[in-house]
Amino acid sequence: MLIRAFTLGLLALASASAMAQQTPALTIYTHPSFAAEWGPGPAVKEAFEQTCNCTINYVVLDSGGDILQRLRLEGKSTQADLVLGLDTGTMETSRQTGLLGNHKTDLSPLDLPINWQDPVFVPYDWGYFAFVYDTEQLPNPPASLAALIAAPDDLKIIIQDPRTSTPGLGLLLWMRHVYGDRAPEKWQQLKGKILTTTKSWSDGYFSLFMNGEAPMILSYSTSPAYHMAMDNTDRYQAAEFEEGHYLQVEVAALVASSAQKELAREFLEFMLTPGFQRHIPLKNVMYPAIDLGDELPDVFNHLIQPPEARYFEPETVTNNRRQWLNEWLDAMTR
Repeated sequence: MLIRAFTLGLLALASASAMAQQTPALTIYTHPSFAAEWGPGPAVKEAFEQTCNCTINYVVLDSGGDILQRLRLEGKSTQADLVLGLDTGTMETSRQTGLLGNHKTDLSPLDLPINWQDPVFVPYDWGYFAFVYDTEQLPNPPASLAALIAAPDDLKIIIQDPRTSTPGLGLLLWMRHVYGDRAPEKWQQLKGKILTTTKSWSDGYFSLFMNGEAPMILSYSTSPAYHMAMDNTDRYQAAEFEEGHYLQVEVAALVASSAQKELAREFLEFMLTPGFQRHIPLKNVMYPAIDLGDELPDVFNHLIQPPEARYFEPETVTNNRRQWLNEWLDAMTR
């Protein structure tokens, strides 16, 4: 009897092991703000795993640029099935690697400020870059980009490096979209107001701005939503600029060499459902990519509404990025 019980136990363990081996795993390259405990990643993982009979494995890299760099280095031997965390500033360069495949996702649920028909990239959130200010330090902020540039140099702002930071690149594109070939001249005029240029958004926002080092920082128009919902304060607000604000759309894409293409495409479809999108507004602090209706937190009704969405097509960004970065560097070092 003992032998029979022992044998049955071994068979059960073997069966469980075989089932575990048969459970497919979906490997997603992403960045810290998505996969962190406080980000949407854990809740998204739990929700999708309940429907897919699979396991999601996040590989966390420092930024969207690092996701692209890792993908380039690994090429077709990459373990990634999906990349999540690229945006409109980096997606064309990512497309040109030839390592991404068509998503075949129904994009009709999308609710974005622009028309989106891209066959490779599926949006999962969007927002506007904006200067967030401390109302206690700066009760009357500039009401335009022109007013910020023309402000006295004792108004200090914090920005991010466009070579290493998504918002930093966003400001570079915003300035170029508004001023065109005059952008280098405007950078030189803005230079005196820049307290510091940080490598990442978090370096500037949490370590400097929230500690009162400057009254104004480059961030997102949605940033005040977090403070209103989580900190129960409306102290921090976004300045609405009359020229409009630059639009960012964050995207995910299928890796062409993935052995789990069907599962990866299921995840991309899932991205455009409330099961995924309800975790975006307060965990990623961005606008959801679909209309959530009454599920959108009320604080989002108290945010600025830019009069114009400033936006370059991704191909334009890729074709001009190096030149515009060099112009910025030249202006900052003069």
